[in-house]
Amino acid sequence: MIRRPGDIDSLGMLEAVAGLPEQVAEAANASRGLCGLPDHDDVENVVVLGMGGSGMAGEVLLAVAAPFMAVPVSVVNSYTPPAFIGSGSLVFAVSFSGDTEETLEAAEEAAGAGARMVVVTGGGKLAELAAHIEAPTVHLPGGIPQPRAALGAMAIPPLMVLEDIGLFRGATQWVAEAVAQLESRRDSLIAGDGMVEEIAQRIGRTIPVIYGAQELGEVAAKRWKKQVNENAKSPAFWSVYPELCHNEVAGWGQHGDVTRQVMSVVNLRHDAEHPQVSKRYEIVREILEESVADVIDVRAQGEGDLAQLMDLVLIGDFVSLHMAYTAGVDPGPVPVLGDMKRRLRPEEEQAVR
Repeated sequence: MIRRPGDIDSLGMLEAVAGLPEQVAEAANASRGLCGLPDHDDVENVVVLGMGGSGMAGEVLLAVAAPFMAVPVSVVNSYTPPAFIGSGSLVFAVSFSGDTEETLEAAEEAAGAGARMVVVTGGGKLAELAAHIEAPTVHLPGGIPQPRAALGAMAIPPLMVLEDIGLFRGATQWVAEAVAQLESRRDSLIAGDGMVEEIAQRIGRTIPVIYGAQELGEVAAKRWKKQVNENAKSPAFWSVYPELCHNEVAGWGQHGDVTRQVMSVVNLRHDAEHPQVSKRYEIVREILEESVADVIDVRAQGEGDLAQLMDLVLIGDFVSLHMAYTAGVDPGPVPVLGDMKRRLRPEEEQAVR
């Protein structure tokens, strides 16, 4: 059973993670039937703007919906949208706080270029922009302690909107299958499955390198990496098959006496792997066994790509919390990120605050 020691989890991250199945279901209901969406034939491309935990919404869309869509999809994690954005663009601007400076600047530029906008936010200046340009808006529910705990609330609305427009048919079924798998996995882990504790124990004090395969596994690996960073306050890195077989694997050829002590590898597996990628996992395992402390396999369950992706996400979220608890670290607050934002403000604003 996943236990929180004492009062170490000041923001209630464990409860937030455990509530992911319900969050996904509620997000689907909240984003159906929005008014003011563009017609199917008017959309030439789709762009998602977002940073950090909010930016993962775009990554999810890119992994599970983009392969089935007839128009290209781009994800922007920066201040500047692509130059091609115009009246044929459908832009999702996603910001938990509504005040993410990169997303705000990119959204304002996209709106100025004539793009059709859908906003997913908890408020702030982005909500004000949405109201000003009369953009359809999905308002995030209250009570979510951190952006990274709102993945379901932010990632599901774009999928439902694309289904309503007719660009991603079947989203409702995929969401239902994801909720079913998340409930099953959550209940199993909380009841004492032991998987999370074992993975966290095997990672121990090493630095995990998370490997995933293709688009689905890439997003899952990024999510694991970010959760270990923010929840456990620990270094972590990620890479993706098959690309890593053309470069990164060569980097394990030296310094094995060091990497064996400080690094472990976590393989995230799923049913949509290309057969040759599955072979690559086994070959790379043989190469790495002498170079890292451990090679840990985690396999997704569930029907459909969204269910398997969210299954890997949930496992990783719980693993990162267990790592934090074991290390005596409060997983909620991330003061270094707040300090970064403060130091980026104009000097006169810093003085006032």
